[in-house]
Amino acid sequence: MNSNLDSAVDSAAEDPAAARGAADSAAGTPSAAPRRPRFGLLPRILVAIVLAILLGLVMPESIARVFTTFNGIFSGFLGFLIPLIIVGLVTPAIAELGRGAGKMLAATTGIAYLSTVLCGLFALGISLVLLPRMLDGASIGTLENPEDSAIAAYFDIEIPPVFDVMTALVLSFCLGIGLTLVKKGALQESFEQLRTIIVRIIEAIIVPLLPLYIFGMFLGLTMNGQIWTVIGTFLAVILLVFAMTVVVLLAQYGVAGLAMGRNPLRMLGRMLPAYMTALGTSSSAATIPVTVECTKRNGIPDAIADFVIPLGATIHLAGSTLKITTFAVAIMIVTGMELNVPALLGFVFMLGIVMIAAPGVPGGAIMAAAGVLSSILGFDEAAVGLMIAAYIAIDSFGTATNVTGDGAIAAVMTRLSKGRVEGDLAAGQHEQVHGV
Repeated sequence: MNSNLDSAVDSAAEDPAAARGAADSAAGTPSAAPRRPRFGLLPRILVAIVLAILLGLVMPESIARVFTTFNGIFSGFLGFLIPLIIVGLVTPAIAELGRGAGKMLAATTGIAYLSTVLCGLFALGISLVLLPRMLDGASIGTLENPEDSAIAAYFDIEIPPVFDVMTALVLSFCLGIGLTLVKKGALQESFEQLRTIIVRIIEAIIVPLLPLYIFGMFLGLTMNGQIWTVIGTFLAVILLVFAMTVVVLLAQYGVAGLAMGRNPLRMLGRMLPAYMTALGTSSSAATIPVTVECTKRNGIPDAIADFVIPLGATIHLAGSTLKITTFAVAIMIVTGMELNVPALLGFVFMLGIVMIAAPGVPGGAIMAAAGVLSSILGFDEAAVGLMIAAYIAIDSFGTATNVTGDGAIAAVMTRLSKGRVEGDLAAGQHEQVHGV
């Protein structure tokens, strides 16, 4: 009987649902009736994107404003919930990591910064070699910030969060590490119950409504037309950025595969729902629930996934750094600015630090980087505005790379923490988000 239970736990990484059924059977619990196949999150997101692009060509603005209004309300609710998600997931996860949590925090932060800077340096090297040839004679045209031409909502509802994201992270670190120093009691059980509540909210509200939110995002981009202007102006740069993100993800999951002893392409494939969700929402924070679940499906222990993913959504912006660096070089070329390599190198290292403070919301990375663009690279107001326009219109690809890379960091942390953390870290230990 014990061997059957062990086998069930071992199979959780490949198929959590099947493993739960096997464990129930081994323990003598009658298995539930088989569920009918569900229309998963990834197909729903793909359908939402296709419908948004097609309907955006013919939909009256009065109807489109309904979806814009919904997106405003849903975005406000997400903004309210995200700090609670961080506290509800990170605090108990740190507590379950035991006395090694402080070292894990430092190691995760160091790996995230290293990944971000290496991606920036990779983008800088490729951009300096290829973009001068690719953009020879290019014209920037006339671009506005896509947010300025966005479809207006019928009304707005302000839902202020209880505290901001950085406060939530610091609070989670303090409480989580503090819980590792005291005997497990009512406080830790309370945070475990809070985690269950947060997971239920994600299951019942966030995941089912994400495709509708993504539909509204792409509908607005299609109808205001700015996305097509940006694509037409910087098509070569966009294709280069996409190619570089593919190389980065393959490299990250090559390392993750070595760390876990698993097929890296299969691990990367399991992260596809998180990639597509981020592609639709342009928000690392909004994608946290999906990223956590996809990461656990790769065999990452629950405690590590619940700790690394919310933290990575805030401090690991490798894809955004890659895109900002590439577009910065492109804009310097098309506007006739001098390509000062030492300044660009300093910009990349400083950008890695600035990205830690970037909010995980659409356009958050470029807003945080605006000051560095001006102070180090000498961008004037017009160049910064052009950068914001180009970045926001195709923000999704950088965000999708960010969140997918978080899963690779979680794999590396699983290897580094093996045998050095307290508690039962078996996959499938805690509540998981269904419907992903």
